[in-house]
Amino acid sequence: MDTVEPGDSLIRELSLPLSKSKGWMKLLGVLSVLWGISMALSVVGLVVAWVPIWTGVMLYQAANAAEMALYTGDRDALARALNRLRLFFAVMGVMALLSLLLLAASLFLGMTGHVWVGHVWMGHVWHGPIGHRM
Repeated sequence: MDTVEPGDSLIRELSLPLSKSKGWMKLLGVLSVLWGISMALSVVGLVVAWVPIWTGVMLYQAANAAEMALYTGDRDALARALNRLRLFFAVMGVMALLSLLLLAASLFLGMTGHVWVGHVWMGHVWHGPIGHRM
């Protein structure tokens, strides 16, 4: 006969909210993997397609580990689920910061690029917004 240790019921109680979210985690995981696969079909997307595939797999694994922790009271399964979620949010945070930096650089180059492209790279010297030569 299986005996339930006091720690097992605590693990089950702590894993319950994660386990209730397992359907959403699995859905987002599958959608993320499919998004990564569709990105990999293009040459440019091939470079970054591994990120959504990896994050999708992490979410799916977190959902499975949370479910296992709920049903078995396994402390390691709960730790695995939480660790996968931690890693998922860390990767998504880094990607969000990189996206913001890329956006800022694009805006900067978009606003100032005409000066460099039109005047410096084409062999012309820019003489200010009025265009008078000294």
